[in-house]
This record gives sequence, structure tokens and C-alpha cells, in this order.
Amino acid sequence: MNETTTLFDVIRNNGEHFAALLLLVVAAIAITYVVETVARKRELEANGRCEAMFSIRKIAIIGVFSAISFVLMLIEFPLPFAPSFYKFDFSDIPALIGGFAAGPMVGVMIEFIKVTLNILIQGTTSGFVGEIANFVVGAAFILPATIIYRFKKTRKTALISCLTGTLCIAVVGSLLNAFFLLPAYAVMFGSGIDTFINMGAAINPAISNLTTFCLLAVAPFNLVKGIVDSAITFLVYKQLSPILKAEQMAPSRKTVKAS
Repeated sequence: MNETTTLFDVIRNNGEHFAALLLLVVAAIAITYVVETVARKRELEANGRCEAMFSIRKIAIIGVFSAISFVLMLIEFPLPFAPSFYKFDFSDIPALIGGFAAGPMVGVMIEFIKVTLNILIQGTTSGFVGEIANFVVGAAFILPATIIYRFKKTRKTALISCLTGTLCIAVVGSLLNAFFLLPAYAVMFGSGIDTFINMGAAINPAISNLTTFCLLAVAPFNLVKGIVDSAITFLVYKQLSPILKAEQMAPSRKTVKAS
């Protein structure tokens, strides 16, 4: 944004994109709530009790892992096959680990609080469009992975979960860039989408339009992110799992019992 452009102007000029992204945020949280409700109902029927959706254990995981995720969000760097304004970071890993340990709602809340902390501490240069999109893309990775694992917690399912999440983040990330992010940034900076395409073409001559930009820059970027985050999660989750689930396995007043 230039010095004469206010935050209000940015939001107003990107009103449609801003509203659409907010709807995606609401949809992600709503889907998570429904899934958690169904999963808890099944646990209650099978075991006679289930952990509260926001138990003390889960709130603790959300708090600690959101802070870690925010710090990791600050450590970012570009990848050689994508324009430099796409920054790679490891901030989705705590959300994935938390989601595996305590359910998709915990993972989504970690993503949400991470982005909120970033806005509160660093502010926004995109009229909140970039930050909201960051949540949506992160949720596109975390939600499928943790939802699948929520209903069947095996190592094989975890692998399938991560692969599904990786494919989803590649698809959603590409569509989000094509229909929301790049058009919004074009309006924000007063340039055409061709400016971004030319930046991609400077790295990869095969990029010539919006479709090839998303296929050859955005999709590979998110595929790498999903694969790396999944691999690191597999390496550390087994060691962290006993600690994260310790309170859940112990008798507790925070469970809901069948009457």
C-alpha cells in the first residue's frame, strides 16, 4: 500500500474478495464443529464418555501450539521455483500435531489464533486479505488430515490423512490464488495480474498465463509445503503424543458421561 492508501480503502476496494474469504473462514469453522460433534457422539455411544470439545487439555494445547506456530510464521523464506512474494514457513506443523492429538477443532483454532496474533503484533499490509487467505489455505491442509485421523487413529490412516491434506492444500491454494488473492492484490497495488505472471515467467519460462502460473508455481509451492510439514510431523508426533494425550488417558472430570 502507498502512503495515501488507508486500510479502509484497501478493504473497500477488495470488498468482494474480503467477503468471500470471510465466508470460507466461517465454513471451515462450521465444518470442524459438525465433525467434532459427530465424533464425540460416536465416542459417547461407544465408550460411555467423551472429552469436552474445549477441555482444559485441549485449551492448553491450543495456547502453547498457537504461540509456537506464530513464532514459526515469522521464520519464512522463498522457494526457487516460485516468485519471492510466496514465503515458505513451518507454522502449519504445530496445528497438524495439535489436530492429530486433540482433534480438528484444536488444529483449526491453532491456525486461527496464529493468524490473529500475527495481525495484532505485526499488523496487515493487505487489508486482512493475505492473513485471512493464510488461514483458509492452512485450514485446507489441517482439516482434511485431522478429520480423517479423528475417526481412525492408526499410522496408515495418518499417512493417508497427510497425503489428502497435501493434495487439498495444492488444489485450494491454486484456486484461492486464481480467483481471490491475485485479483485482490492486483487491485490493491494498482497493477494487473500480468505483473505477477511476468514474475513467475522470469523464474519459469513455461509460465505464460494465470493457469500455468497456478499449475507451475502455486501448486508446487503448496505441494512442497504439505510434504515437508507432513514429514516433520511424522518424525516428532510419536515422541510428543504420550505427553499431549496424558491427561486424556487419565480419569478426569472433564469428560462427558452417558446417563
